[in-house]
Amino acid sequence: MIDLYPRVSPLSAGLRSVCPRCGKGRLFDGYLTVAERCNVCDLDFSQVDSGDGPAVFLIFILGFLVVPLALWVSMTVDWPLWLHAIVWSIVVLALTLGMLRPAKAYVVALQYRYRRSEVEKGS
Repeated sequence: MIDLYPRVSPLSAGLRSVCPRCGKGRLFDGYLTVAERCNVCDLDFSQVDSGDGPAVFLIFILGFLVVPLALWVSMTVDWPLWLHAIVWSIVVLALTLGMLRPAKAYVVALQYRYRRSEVEKGS
């Protein structure tokens, strides 16, 4: 079987939030709503389900990065607790909102890469 589309890296497709098959069409209709189909190659995304995977990955990654940083700041700077609560809540919220869409696109691209026959069956 000849592949008509160039091989797209899941990481590249995830970071750019594009179709994992053609690398050009948009993957999302809204902020986190996966489109019905790719507007370029017509790949059906109805078989794709990222579930809670991206959120779980982000919880682990952000926890690993933010908690040590918050502890270090707490030991070096004498902020009141309410200021820590406000600052770190904003930092975590901003990082989560900024990273959730690429993380979801990455999981969708991985699902396409490793379960391609199931995903393309819907097309």
